[in-house]
Amino acid sequence: MAAKHSKTPRQQTGGKTPAVGKSKTTASATPTTVDSPDTTVATTAGEVAKRARRTSHRSTREPTPFTMDDVLSLASKATKRADKSLLVICGGLSHERDVSISSGHRVQGFLEEAGWTVHVHDMDGSLLPYLTDESTRPDLVWPLLHGANGEDGSIRDVLEMAELPYIGSRAKASRTAWSKPIAKNVVRLAGLQTPHSVTLPESMFRELGVEPVIDMLLGSLGLPLFIKPTMGGSAMGCTMVTEQSQLTQALINCFAYGDVALIEQAVTGTEVSVSILEFDGHPLVLPPLEIWTPSGTYDFEARSTPGPTEFYVPARLDAKTTQAVSDAALTAHRALGLRDISRTDFIVDAHGQPQFLESNVAPGMTDTSLLPQSALAAGYNLPELYTALVQSVLNQKRTN
Repeated sequence: MAAKHSKTPRQQTGGKTPAVGKSKTTASATPTTVDSPDTTVATTAGEVAKRARRTSHRSTREPTPFTMDDVLSLASKATKRADKSLLVICGGLSHERDVSISSGHRVQGFLEEAGWTVHVHDMDGSLLPYLTDESTRPDLVWPLLHGANGEDGSIRDVLEMAELPYIGSRAKASRTAWSKPIAKNVVRLAGLQTPHSVTLPESMFRELGVEPVIDMLLGSLGLPLFIKPTMGGSAMGCTMVTEQSQLTQALINCFAYGDVALIEQAVTGTEVSVSILEFDGHPLVLPPLEIWTPSGTYDFEARSTPGPTEFYVPARLDAKTTQAVSDAALTAHRALGLRDISRTDFIVDAHGQPQFLESNVAPGMTDTSLLPQSALAAGYNLPELYTALVQSVLNQKRTN
């Protein structure tokens, strides 16, 4: 791990770890939230949270965390790499198609650099024949689909029906994390804090009237607010609202990407992301990454293109808060039943308390994505890191 705060490079051209420069000392601010469960959500969240509490009771006996030496050792044991057929699935028809394709080809490049035989396939009508034909059937699949079908558990259900091992969380856990309101309730029941929010479908505004509902929202939640689709990624359809006049357009933007809006109280603080990888059941928690933007909002443009956004690894937090954020990410990973790889986003508020935003089961792996930046700044070589992850899953001889 880096001993001092480092601003990570926004671009990389290969698997080698580039030099990391010194950080600036600017502060970061952004919004966040959580949800009021209805009966269905509460039941679902309660069932998952029971499992999370059972898991937490076993935490003192769990496998020790993975280290860099462990990663290198596991990667070095990966033999006959060219004989294994790895398939990266990316693309699809979601709003995040371009990001997914970029993630898929970056991972393909690093794995090929490490000596693996890797193919990339779009999410289209020829995928199922490719998966089931003995001449093309892969030994392992890495689904890197972002957005619907990729993160809602659908493609994972298909892979399980095809009895193909894959990297990542199972279908049911993916569905839980994919729904932001449910995920927030699950982690709250597991002991994490998450800001108050309400969940409203577009039909509610049509049936009750836009203005009366907005008036009630303002009376209940106040300003500022953060509005986003309950399902989706890459900050698409997300808007920070600081004035009442912005609310209607923010809702229109949100409903362009989904039928249900999560309307959250915005929390000021430091935006932090924590990525987790698992190797043979051992967690590797990468150092928290801090995100700073001039606007205070890490929107789609800031996420997908190099620009004025600054990233600091480790985040500019004191040791106690850094540990609290890392612990919270691991709690979320376990509570949601995630596997192999996840990225959890927080706002650290003025009291140093991590406020849970969401967990991602298929985090971006592009040049500007947060997980690769955290790994590089911590000194990991991406071909070796991804090789260790592949080898870990192959070692487990999974059927689902």
